[in-house]
Amino acid sequence: MTFTRRLSPAARLMGAGIVAGALLVPMVPASAQQDVVFLSTQLRPIEEAQKVRSVILKGFPGKVTYLVEEPPAFDVRMKAEGQAGKRTISLAGALHGELQPLVASGDLTPIDDIAAKLKDRGIPASLMDLGKLGTQQQMYIPWMQATYIMVANKKALPYLPAGADINALTYDQLEAWGKAITEKTGKRLIGFPAGPKGLMPRFYQGYLYPSFTGGVVTPFQSADAEAMWAKFKGLWQYVNPNSTSYDFMQEPLMAEEVWVAFDHVARVKDALTQAPAEFVTFPAPAGPKGRGYMPVIAGLAVPKNAPDAAGAAGLIDFISKPETQVKTAAEVGFFPVVKATLPADLSPGIKLIAEGVDKTQNAKDALPALLPVGLGDKGGEFNKVYSDTFQRIVLRGEDIKTVLASQAGVLKGLMEATKAPCWAPDKPSQGACPVN
Repeated sequence: MTFTRRLSPAARLMGAGIVAGALLVPMVPASAQQDVVFLSTQLRPIEEAQKVRSVILKGFPGKVTYLVEEPPAFDVRMKAEGQAGKRTISLAGALHGELQPLVASGDLTPIDDIAAKLKDRGIPASLMDLGKLGTQQQMYIPWMQATYIMVANKKALPYLPAGADINALTYDQLEAWGKAITEKTGKRLIGFPAGPKGLMPRFYQGYLYPSFTGGVVTPFQSADAEAMWAKFKGLWQYVNPNSTSYDFMQEPLMAEEVWVAFDHVARVKDALTQAPAEFVTFPAPAGPKGRGYMPVIAGLAVPKNAPDAAGAAGLIDFISKPETQVKTAAEVGFFPVVKATLPADLSPGIKLIAEGVDKTQNAKDALPALLPVGLGDKGGEFNKVYSDTFQRIVLRGEDIKTVLASQAGVLKGLMEATKAPCWAPDKPSQGACPVN
């Protein structure tokens, strides 16, 4: 499978920012590098970080110190080092929305020269445009991409609703599927990563809200949102109650605590690679507005006044080589942004992930929903609005309209405090994204 298609035009609707001047970083041979401190918000779990250090970056001639930070700490550290004039980080790896605020704070160096030298890598123009972060210059080089998919144990397939296409399910059909499984087995076998460190907020923001309301922020308390929460509450009666403790869905899938699960591809990878014959992968369901999905784009940026900018340029060159990109897919389940054909002998589990990603991106009713942009260190508070809404409505049974009105006030205050403009699929805004 060749990964050359990426985001829809909607994915280009990003926030604006202006960078004056440009400090171009020379591309030097990897052999000239000595020590590059690489700080990343991605691949943070211990096993993934170790694979980065011992497998993915193996063969890079220079020394790399790979460090990881939670997104809020990453933002604070990058800005604090810039303000103090004591930069220790030479290469920053983070999601698009995590890099965006560093443009306004002046903590990134334009890297148009690096981009020019990587033209032959086949990175889609839509992704390179995202890497400009609303400016006229290249602020990051796309690093890797992923998304979230559904995984089902083949034992669940006989209980699919009559006539249902697993690759084009609706939320009504998912609920009917869960109901049939529960009635026949006596168990609630649908699972979501709703634990303390699970990525459930991305389900609300990238899948549920877009599919039912066509947006994420603006229609937060709309009539469509009310109907959506009522529907999800109905589905939840067939969801394993242990979901509120699940951070990664691969373990409950392997233990058969759940038969049908939603999660980030990297967090179901172990189940699929260890027992590929037992599972199928498919897109998340569609709602009245389409099949919402969240493309996850990570980028590589060079901080302003990086102590080893030349080494960072060499490391970007190394990481964006097709062979390194394929290795990244095989080891941690993030897929290439460059033109790279996954080898025929790739593990069956990784092929399952690739199939799930491909079906999601190319669904006829696909509705891309970008990761939050412009929230800076308030990303955690933004996620909490959606998690609290879920807990109050679905777990505690509070009145939907009352909860949405209450949480909309919190969301509105957050958007006004950060002045974050809307991102797709919400309509572009001048100033803070409105909460209607």
